[in-house]
Amino acid sequence: MLLWACAGVPLGAYNIASNFNIALQIQPQILTVLSLITWIQCYHYDDKWGVLRCCAFVGCIGAIFGGVEVGLVFALKAAQREDRHWPVTLMGVVSTVLLSAGVLRHYWDIYVHRTVRGISFIFVGIDAAGDVFSLVSVFFQPTLDVLGMVIYATEFVLWCGVFACGGYFNLAPWIRQKVRSRRQRREETSIDLAPGQGEGDDGVDIANDVNLRQVPSSTSVFRTPSSVLSERMLHQSSRQDD
Repeated sequence: MLLWACAGVPLGAYNIASNFNIALQIQPQILTVLSLITWIQCYHYDDKWGVLRCCAFVGCIGAIFGGVEVGLVFALKAAQREDRHWPVTLMGVVSTVLLSAGVLRHYWDIYVHRTVRGISFIFVGIDAAGDVFSLVSVFFQPTLDVLGMVIYATEFVLWCGVFACGGYFNLAPWIRQKVRSRRQRREETSIDLAPGQGEGDDGVDIANDVNLRQVPSSTSVFRTPSSVLSERMLHQSSRQDD
């Protein structure tokens, strides 16, 4: 957060010296203020600093940052009047490096722990969306500023990389775990049903066995009425002979 707060100083000076629109001139100031507030809260909650101490400390840092930015704006304007543009370019490069460093520290944490932790994906999405809107705003400036687009595009690409790492290290294992647990539940259900199915099969076999025992033999199954009549006549004739 302190890196982003520091990045707001050269970024604000660059945007003002480049005559960007009011929104882009105010955006770095908001970045610095919010970053300082978030940064000082770490001392308040972790190191148990008092509220007055935190306010005094962050107020002094904010005043220093504001004074430095005002001085940079006047210096850059003076350099532009003398047709020197490298100081403005330098401010753009410095702000890009500081903004990128603030995001790259998360890449190191991801590399070490093999997971995305300590950062909210909602915050990442909001910040990335802000970079997109800033890119659109720079694109529609009267004069296209390539370095201005590089500043916001670099941070946007880095945030997209954090999203990709979150999908690989966080989302994909979560999906695999869900699929694995669902598969295990199905296997347990099939195992529980297997004994009941076996008993049912045995019952069917027993019933079939009983039915087969009740069925007459093949000699009676294939007897026709004519064969029965002929047998009766043969039996009567044998009696008469006797």
